[in-house]
Amino acid sequence: MTDPFPLPTRAAGLARLHGFLPRAGLAYAAKRNNDLAGHPHVSGLSPWLRHRLVTEAEVIAAVQAAHPGGADRFLAEVWWRTYWKGWLELRPAIWSDYRQGLQAALDRVQVEAGLRARWEDACEGRTGIDGFDHWARELGATGYLHNHARMWFASIWIFTLGLPWELGADFFLRHLIDGDPASNTLSWRWVAGLHTPGKTYLATADNIARNTEGRFAPQGLATVALPLRGAPHPAPRPAPLGDTPDPTAPALLLITEEDLSAEPVVACPVAGLAVLSHPAGRSPLAVAPGVLAFTTAALDDALARLAAPQAQRFGAAELAALVDHAAALGARQIVTAHAPVGPVARLLAEVQRLAEVQRLAEPRGLSLVRVLRPHDRDAWPHATHGFFRFRKAVM
Repeated sequence: MTDPFPLPTRAAGLARLHGFLPRAGLAYAAKRNNDLAGHPHVSGLSPWLRHRLVTEAEVIAAVQAAHPGGADRFLAEVWWRTYWKGWLELRPAIWSDYRQGLQAALDRVQVEAGLRARWEDACEGRTGIDGFDHWARELGATGYLHNHARMWFASIWIFTLGLPWELGADFFLRHLIDGDPASNTLSWRWVAGLHTPGKTYLATADNIARNTEGRFAPQGLATVALPLRGAPHPAPRPAPLGDTPDPTAPALLLITEEDLSAEPVVACPVAGLAVLSHPAGRSPLAVAPGVLAFTTAALDDALARLAAPQAQRFGAAELAALVDHAAALGARQIVTAHAPVGPVARLLAEVQRLAEVQRLAEPRGLSLVRVLRPHDRDAWPHATHGFFRFRKAVM
């Protein structure tokens, strides 16, 4: 990934995929951990995958066709994204706990001057730690970090700087153009020893120097990484099956930032199309302008491909207006792609509640239909334990 804030279109994502395919096999396996300028050894596909401008299923199929002898290392990275989403989908309380922990940490920085100063220095790249400060500034400038740099950064944030992990996860989610609630939250929990209880990730100067080819040689890093304390994982709930649209009922197709590769496939009359646009819901704090710009342009691209550039957009404070809009069009169902656990899923739950209230007043009123992609429906039920058990079931 060489260009900051790459073009947020499906065509650009597909072009990047096909340009990377020759390197997805042995070349990727050999060099994928190297964090070098311009990130020449990784695909950089995550911003498009995040919003499903390009889908995981498309990437997996293309890589398997290009590398029939195997590209397991790269394919595993794609499946990690599905695993994280499935794992959190089965345990939504983990997301709620993170949001509560984040608010508690933000409350602390308002009253603890020392913590606030250390937090601000870390976010702005003023710690004096070689590499770490570069990554903080790189994230602000490009909206992207190499995966290995994300692990090192999180480890230094938690174990060297002693900052609350929730503040670090929030810093990433506000600035990453590929910021995903599941992958981001659970990766930070994994580094901290909360995802796999007792197992932490410790960044070391030797590992950083080796995998950056000597670009960075940080001093004074923590030499131990004691796991953070946390509640036991809740028992997994059943995986969602997705809803089926009524083939006879007029539908308002609702597009969200979670799935922009195409409209949900529905065999029903279409009364209209609308957008639920809420990228700012990632955090209680301001989301980086580059993230907002990327997400907005990605929505624009989806609407252009759907030949509906003037579709009405609704924000978090306009959900009742969205339901009224659907009713005014004569829709009896609002059909949208299933949104995994996170801010958009919370908004859709409120849309469902409002639609149910409307239906009480009008028996032939609205319902919310969330269509689940087969890729998710087939894979998420296997995200009950660790990744390697999951990978054995799906790969």
